[in-house]
Amino acid sequence: MITKKILIALFGLASAATLISCSTSPATSQSQAAAAQSASSADLKATYDGLAKAGGKVYTLDPKTSAVRIYVFRGGMATKLGHNHVLSAPQFDGFVHMPPGMESDARFDLAFRFDQLEIDNTEYRSGLGKAFSTVLNQAAIDGTRDHMLGEDNMQADRYPTIRIHSVQITGEAPRLAAKVQVEMHGQTREMWVPLSADIQPDHLTVSGSFVLRQTDFGAQPYSVLGGLLAVKDEVVIDFKLSGS
Repeated sequence: MITKKILIALFGLASAATLISCSTSPATSQSQAAAAQSASSADLKATYDGLAKAGGKVYTLDPKTSAVRIYVFRGGMATKLGHNHVLSAPQFDGFVHMPPGMESDARFDLAFRFDQLEIDNTEYRSGLGKAFSTVLNQAAIDGTRDHMLGEDNMQADRYPTIRIHSVQITGEAPRLAAKVQVEMHGQTREMWVPLSADIQPDHLTVSGSFVLRQTDFGAQPYSVLGGLLAVKDEVVIDFKLSGS
């Protein structure tokens, strides 16, 4: 019989082993990823500059007045010993093109980097109730980053960016539905996302929520000790984006 004390000890050993085994990516890899992101951002801006010249309005989404939250949930047989996590994207590239006519002719793109995600900001956790009430210290936050974004999970050095691109929009504001392509972990999947939109001539706000399964993108959710401690496959993404 596995007692709580034994589980806590195993958890400590697993965390220590994982932290010890994690290593920092070579500077050349990080600089290459940053250069690739810079090029991608420039390409995205150039695309929307071209759309603006063709007519309509292009809104540039502002990270400072927007919010992207990613919720990752504890799992495994020893669920109560783990923690739920909140990731946020304080930096991203995002654009919306609203051509003359119906909202269904609109297009949007959003891209953010794994290495720019903020993990377990106390302010964001505090308003989420008991399930997120644990205050995590910096060592725990650093360990979470290594676990989730390392080679055994999202492989962020190899696949640094998440991209979301609309391929179809239906409905009428304020209620819309968008068929989007999500590119993550080197793979692309399509899904429908319900949206609430406030579209003004000089300002736009769009909010929504959707669920991703990590395994759908070929990533393995973090797990140790044969699944005794793990994170769940399903990840919830909430967003409220604004731009002008």
